[in-house]
Amino acid sequence: MKVIVTVVEKITSEAHLNIPDGLDESVIKQHIVDRYNTGEMSTDMNIFQVDFESISARIVQEQADTNSIPSEKEVIK
Repeated sequence: MKVIVTVVEKITSEAHLNIPDGLDESVIKQHIVDRYNTGEMSTDMNIFQVDFESISARIVQEQADTNSIPSEKEVIK
């Protein structure tokens, strides 16, 4: 029997950044987005909190006939 389990979690990460003083809000936002998009900030990110969202499982019943589509049954939602 094959079971496909899907776990959904919401992960909150936190980074402490040093940015130049005197920047306005839009420049600060752009600086943060640029650091994130270049991957520079990902090394600074620490997992702060993980919230469990959901778990589901499906039983996949494989049939002897290779031309048939396997049937699935959801057992947890």
